[in-house]
Amino acid sequence: MRAIWKGAVAFGLVNVPVKVYAATEDHDVSLHQVHNADGGRIRYQRICEIDGEVVPYSDIDRAYDDGERTVVLTKEDLASLPSERSREIEVVEFVPSEQVDAITLDKSYYLEPDSMSPKAYVLLRKTLEQTDRTAIVRFSLRQKTRLAALRVRGDVLVLQTLLWADEVRDVSFPALDEPVKISAKELELSSSLVESFSSDFDPGEFVDEYQAELRTLIEAKLEKGEALDTSETFGEQADEGGGEVIDLMEALRASVERSRAARSGAKDPGEETSGAKPKKKSAEKAS
Repeated sequence: MRAIWKGAVAFGLVNVPVKVYAATEDHDVSLHQVHNADGGRIRYQRICEIDGEVVPYSDIDRAYDDGERTVVLTKEDLASLPSERSREIEVVEFVPSEQVDAITLDKSYYLEPDSMSPKAYVLLRKTLEQTDRTAIVRFSLRQKTRLAALRVRGDVLVLQTLLWADEVRDVSFPALDEPVKISAKELELSSSLVESFSSDFDPGEFVDEYQAELRTLIEAKLEKGEALDTSETFGEQADEGGGEVIDLMEALRASVERSRAARSGAKDPGEETSGAKPKKKSAEKAS
C-alpha cells in the first residue's frame, strides 16, 4: 500500500505521527464506452468554449461564478489555504461508540505509526478500547475539511470520514404514520425466522455475484464472440415471481420451514416441483 497523506493525531498536548492509507479498493470489472455501430472507443475531451481547443488537465484551474462575476482560483491559491496546509488530525471529542450513526460513515483509512517508537499510537489505541470510545476528529484532505471517526480495528487505528449532518436526508414516509397491529403469533414466527438465519458474520463467505457473472460473460464472449448463447452459459433463468405477500402468517410459516429444512440438509419442499438446486450462500443484490 502507498500512503496518501502524512500528519499527526493531536489531542491535548499529545501528538501521534501517522501515515494514512486507503483501507478499501475497488475490484469491479472496468468497462468503457464504445459506439454500437462500429465498436469505436468513445472519448471525452476538455474543450475550451472560447477558442475551441482541447485543454490538457495540467492547464485547468477552478473558478467560482456568482451569476455576475467570475473569480479564477489557481492551484497555488487553493494550496495556500491554512486548512489545506495543515497536517493535523485534531481530536474534537471522545464519544460513546454507539452514538456514531452508521449511516454517516463514508470512506475508511488505515493509520500507521510514523515515528521511531509506536508508544503514543498504542497508548491511544488501548485507551479507545478500554473506554469504549470513538474519537471525533477534524482534518483536511484533498481540498476538503473532513469530519471523521477514529476507532480501533484489531491492532490498527482506523479513520472513517463522516458525512456532515446536512448531507443526511430527513425522511418521512406517510405509510409509517398509520397504526399497524402486529399479533404475538406473527412476532413469534418472525423471530423464529430470524433465529433460523442467525450466524456469525464472515464477509469472506460472500461474493459479488454480478462481477463473477460479468467476468464469465466476458470470457465466453472472448471465446465464442457473437455466437454466444447466454442460456447455454448461465442456464435458463426461472421466473421466481414475487409481488406483494397477501397472507403474512402463511409466508412466515413457509419461510421458517424452508430455512429449517435447509439447515438440516433436508430437501426443500419447493424444490420437488421446481427441480431447482439449493443456492450457495452468497450476497444478493437489491433489485
